[in-house]
This record gives sequence, structure tokens and C-alpha cells, in this order.
Amino acid sequence: MTRALVPLTMSSIGDLPEKCRSCVTWELPPDAAAGMDPDLAGFEKEVWLSGVMLTWGSAGQIVTVDGQPAGFALYAPPTAVPGASAFPTAPVSPDAVLLTTARIHPEFRGQGLARYLMNGVVTTLTRRGVRAIELFGVEAGDPADDERSPGRRDGHGDVEVPKCVLPADFARAVGFADVQAHHRYPRLRFELSSGIGWKAEVESALEKLFSVITIPAPPVAQPALVNASAEPRPSSSRPTRPTPG
Repeated sequence: MTRALVPLTMSSIGDLPEKCRSCVTWELPPDAAAGMDPDLAGFEKEVWLSGVMLTWGSAGQIVTVDGQPAGFALYAPPTAVPGASAFPTAPVSPDAVLLTTARIHPEFRGQGLARYLMNGVVTTLTRRGVRAIELFGVEAGDPADDERSPGRRDGHGDVEVPKCVLPADFARAVGFADVQAHHRYPRLRFELSSGIGWKAEVESALEKLFSVITIPAPPVAQPALVNASAEPRPSSSRPTRPTPG
């Protein structure tokens, strides 16, 4: 078995699951992402990635096994993920990168790939001078909570947020600490200065963490672009908008 980490680029974005490629819940403001056609959303995801690569760099990593996509982790600076504003514990700290989601595909679980992937994320971001990783977790609760449609409000009056958020308990198990508590969506943080890499004993927690993540259905509104801010980097060319049918 040969495993490798591939940066998320314009040429590798096709290795993401279709539902993830056509979801812009994180990448666009909530009012722009809601109700967007999946084909248009897929185009806007490519536009978003192109812009982030130009101004900041790759926004994720894909883990492969013998050349086949086996999982992924997506992340970006706070300025590039306006969809995060839907969370009651926003905003993300300005010195952190937001880990929006991560997943190991079911057929590849139990092989240590979750720890391998996250070691790569931590190492890469540390080398790029990032101080911390933050994420929005979801607390365990009524299973019916996960079936509500985006845009509705839960029983506490909180706006619905992306369903691909990581479980808070498992995030804590792999070293994240709460920085802002919430009954449903706490914000957690992992200090990169505390050391590179994940302890081997949290491998099972990571595997379980990535096994319970659900990828949201494609949102269904008006396209919008994200302006990410940071040091410029070379990037692939901007994709061409598809011709309406």
C-alpha cells in the first residue's frame, strides 16, 4: 500500500466527493450560498479555490492510497470562509486557520490514514507560519437536530450551520481545546506551537471522528466571490464559467 498527500489544487479538486465539490456553504456568505444550483455552486467552488491559491496557497490536502483518493481535509484563513459567520461562536481568531471539514472514506478506514492526514495538515500549516488551527464543533444532541434544513433555526433560535462540522467530543480527544463554549456549536483550537504531529494514542479517536462526519447536500442563490487576504502566490488560471444550457 502506497499512501501520499496531495495538495488541493485546481487539478486535484476533482478528487473531492461530488457533494463536497458542489457545496459552497463555507466559501460564500450564507445568503449567497442558500439555494444555489449545484452546477453553479461547483463553478463557484473552483473560483473560490483559484482565488485562495492566488492570495494564500492551497486550501486543503487529499490523502491517496495507491493513487486513489481516500480522504481529505479542507482549511482556509478566516477571511476566505465567510460562511463561518453563521456560527454563534464566530468569528475565528485572526491568527488561526479554520479547519472546515475532514473525512476518510469508509472503505479506507482503520488504516491509520486519519492520523497520517492530520499530521500532514499540521506539518504543512506549521511550515507556513500558521499559529493555530480552529474548528467549529458540534455537541452530541438530539439526532433529529441533524435533519433540519439549512437556513432554519433550531429550538434555541440559532441559525442552522453546515452539517459537515466535526464532533466536538472527538476534536477534544485529538488535542483541540474550547476557546468559546456553546450548547451546540463550540469553537475549538489546536496550538501548533505545542508541537508538530498527533500522538499515536489518538489514532482511534481520529478514525472515529472522521467516520461520523456527514457531507452536506449541495446548497441550492446568487453567485458571489470571496476575497482572501494574505501574501500572494502563483496559482492556476481562473476557471471558465460554464455556458448556460
